[in-house]
Amino acid sequence: MTQAELKAAAAQQAAQLVQPSMVLGVGTGSTVAYLIAALGKRRATGLTLAAVVTTSNRSKEQLDAVGFKVSPLAAVAQVDLTIDGSDRVAPNLDGIKGGGGALTLEKNVAVNSKRVVWIVDESKVVPRLGGFPLPVEVLPISCEQNFRRFEQEGLQPQYRLTPAGQRYVTHYGNYIIDLAIDPIPAPHGLAAYLDQLTGVVEHGLFLDICDEVIIAHRDGQIESRQK
Repeated sequence: MTQAELKAAAAQQAAQLVQPSMVLGVGTGSTVAYLIAALGKRRATGLTLAAVVTTSNRSKEQLDAVGFKVSPLAAVAQVDLTIDGSDRVAPNLDGIKGGGGALTLEKNVAVNSKRVVWIVDESKVVPRLGGFPLPVEVLPISCEQNFRRFEQEGLQPQYRLTPAGQRYVTHYGNYIIDLAIDPIPAPHGLAAYLDQLTGVVEHGLFLDICDEVIIAHRDGQIESRQK
């Protein structure tokens, strides 16, 4: 199977987890695009939801196009189920997210959800968390100080740039510094360090958040791993 077929297969299975009258969280990314398409087909045959929240304008536009009304996270008390992709997933279901730059809203939706499911192809599954730059969203006012601290700690920081060579700006007007740590030796320790740094808005370590990962394998098998 091609990678696109793998993503579509995992998304189809995840779409079956969505029950009528749920408050549903929908993430961001290429795999989630297949999920939204599958949900659109279910909506056409009668699926109704209490509310839908999402983590990016791109997903909002696609949800709008298939007939779902998207609400802001602040408008719902809690999300029943959030389905999202992940850039990397470790055996304990910890992950790295934020390759698309939406890590802050992705984490806010996830931690306010009763259940979180990630859909990935097998290339995203790793024996130890790593293999992907770790995004850290930082305030512009103190970004240089944060960058220097990361350098001093040996975290190999790089500003995320646009194709035009400008600093990438997030939905909230901040910058992203990607840390080239591979593998991450102590994810919880690094998360605690980043959490206490002034100027850091959010980071892409999603630890103890995911409840289930749906993995599409190249041989066509769809595997579910749960905590």
